[in-house]
Amino acid sequence: MPSPQETPVQPVKSIVVPYDPDTAAVRLARLGHHDVSERWRSADRSAHAPHIVAVPGDDGEDWTAAALVTARPGTAYLKIVDAVGDVPAAVGAVVAHARRRELAQLKWEGWTASPEDAATAGFSALSPPLTQSEGAAGPAAGYVRWLRGGVVTAPPYYGQTTHFTCGAVTALVAQVHAGALPREALDRRAELTLWRDANNFMACEPVGLGVALRRAGTSSQVTVHLDTDRPVLLDHYSSSDQEWRALLQRASRTDAERMGVPIDPRHLSLAEVRDAIGRQEHVLLLLSLAGMQGFDVPHWVLCHGVVPGAVVIDDPWANVATGDTWVDAHLLPVPDPSLDTMSTMSPEGFRGAVTIGHPHGRDAPPTAQAAQRSPCSEG
Repeated sequence: MPSPQETPVQPVKSIVVPYDPDTAAVRLARLGHHDVSERWRSADRSAHAPHIVAVPGDDGEDWTAAALVTARPGTAYLKIVDAVGDVPAAVGAVVAHARRRELAQLKWEGWTASPEDAATAGFSALSPPLTQSEGAAGPAAGYVRWLRGGVVTAPPYYGQTTHFTCGAVTALVAQVHAGALPREALDRRAELTLWRDANNFMACEPVGLGVALRRAGTSSQVTVHLDTDRPVLLDHYSSSDQEWRALLQRASRTDAERMGVPIDPRHLSLAEVRDAIGRQEHVLLLLSLAGMQGFDVPHWVLCHGVVPGAVVIDDPWANVATGDTWVDAHLLPVPDPSLDTMSTMSPEGFRGAVTIGHPHGRDAPPTAQAAQRSPCSEG
C-alpha cells in the first residue's frame, strides 16, 4: 500500500500566470474567497516570485481552482499559500508544476488547508512551531510533500525570539534533534543564555559559538571551521568598534585552544557538509541572507538533512514583510550551488561553520521517532 506521500495525482490541465493582486481578487471573488484575496495582498510577496497556478473551466475563461504559489529565491521548493475552488485539482496542478521544475519539495500553509485535504493530496503534517520568529505571524499548521528521495529527520522548529540569537537557536535545536537535550530545554531562557556566552556584540562568530557550546557542557564533539585567521563579521563597524570586538575574538581562540575545541582552517566544502550530515552530525552554517531575503546580513542556519541536489536546512528566522513564514523556514531544501554561494562570506570569501558530532558516537542510528524518510521520486 503506498505511503501518503506516494498518493498518485491525476494530471490536470492548468495555466501558470504571474500574481497580480487586482486580477486575482476578481477571479477569487467569483470563487467566493474574499478573505483569501485579502491575505494574499497583506504582504509584498514580489521577492518570492508569486504566481498563480489555475485550473481553467470549460469555457477557458473562468477558473475552477487556483493556488497562490511562492518560494524563497535560490531554493528547491514551492509553497502553496492557499488552494481554492476545486482544491484537489488545484493541488494536483501545483504538483505537476513543481515536477516540471524538478524541485525537491512542496509545502502548503495551513490557513485554509484541512488535514484531510492535505493527507489526501500526499502531504504530511509539520509539527507546529515551538515559537515563531520575532514579528512573524505564520499559520498554526503546515504540510510538506517530498518529491525526491533522501533521508530527512525533522528537528523541532523554534523561531528566534530576537533579531540576533540565530546562532544560539541553531545550536540548541541541533542538540535537541540529536537527543542530547530534552525538547523542553528549548526555550527563551536557554536561547538568551547561550547567546550571551557566545555573542560578539551582537552577532555570534564561529569560534565564540563553538567555545560557548563546549562551555555549556555538550557531550558531543564540537569543531569550528573557519578558513581565515582574521576577525570576522566586523567590516560594517567603525575602526574603534572593530578593535575591541577583534580582541574578544582573539580571546575566543585562546579559549578554544585551552578547552580543546579544534579550529579547522580549511575551507569547508559542500561535499564535506553532506558527509557530516551522513555521519549524523549537525552543521551550523554561517551564510548571508542576500540570496534568500535580499539583504546582506550574516545569519546562522542548521544543516541536518540531504536529498538529491539539495541540503535541507532549518532557518530560525522568517521575513513577515514578504509573506515568509515558519513553513518556508522549516525543512527548507537549498540546492548545493545556492548554499555554496550563500555561505561564501564577504569581503574575503571565508566560510564559517560549527559541526556538532552525534552525542552517542558517529555510527549511532537515529531514533525511530525522529527519522522520516522522504519517498523516492514518484516518476
